[in-house]
Amino acid sequence: QVQLVESGGGLAQAGGSLRLSCAASGRTRITYGMGWFRQAPGKGREFVAAISWSGGSLHYADSVKGRFTLSLDNAKNTVYLQMNSLKLEDTAVYYCAAEPRILGGGTWTSDYWGQGTQVTVSS
Repeated sequence: QVQLVESGGGLAQAGGSLRLSCAASGRTRITYGMGWFRQAPGKGREFVAAISWSGGSLHYADSVKGRFTLSLDNAKNTVYLQMNSLKLEDTAVYYCAAEPRILGGGTWTSDYWGQGTQVTVSS
């Protein structure tokens, strides 16, 4: 089993920044890596970013490229999502994910999920 504990959500103004953190623990070893998804009100959960433990594989959704940066600290089993130039449409519950993977058709999913942290961007 994998436990994912998120922190760092909150309120930011449009154009501002926030940083999310997610620490992984548990008996099950995470073999690929970690990532983030988000779910806005009335919408489905969508992929944001994913990174392999080696850092050699890094993926971003087009909507966040150039604004969000995903990084990790292997020693701490922790992944960070630095969110800059925030937009109103970034408002969502952000979910940390372990073992994210892409399915046929380009849809991302994951085996393990955190409890979610709210990010609200105001004008």
